[in-house]
Amino acid sequence: MAWSVRFFLVVLALLGATPLYAVQVDEILPDPRLEARAREISQDLRCMVCQNQSIDDSEAPLARDLRLLVRERLKAGDSDTQVVDFMVARYGEFVLLRPRMNWHTAILWGAPLAILIAGLLAIGFSLLRRSAGRPLPEVAALSEAEQGKLNAIEQAQLK
Repeated sequence: MAWSVRFFLVVLALLGATPLYAVQVDEILPDPRLEARAREISQDLRCMVCQNQSIDDSEAPLARDLRLLVRERLKAGDSDTQVVDFMVARYGEFVLLRPRMNWHTAILWGAPLAILIAGLLAIGFSLLRRSAGRPLPEVAALSEAEQGKLNAIEQAQLK
């Protein structure tokens, strides 16, 4: 009976768990639509301190400043694109968690595909060279003495 109560409590705790964000109460905008836009933009902006977190998830002081800046720009009437462009102009492309596709980031987007193609070509050429260049050596048949030893080993393993 006790295990079922514990199980129920664990399930209840897991169902009640929600993702935590670093956004403080004093940062939240009174307009729910503006706040939703701010959260959406903040999810795509990188915290320069943490680097692998969005500013919405980071508790770093710089991330807080960036969240406040996003909300100020939205309150001033900027569109989502204008806010992101402002942040990129101020902090560079690095502020974006998903960099834009342009000539500055072409190697970032193209390198994985180029490496994959180069690897497949290397494997293909290796297989072609191996099959066309050198035939497999012929395997000599076992002598009667070798065949007898092999049969004796097989019989010993079966026992």
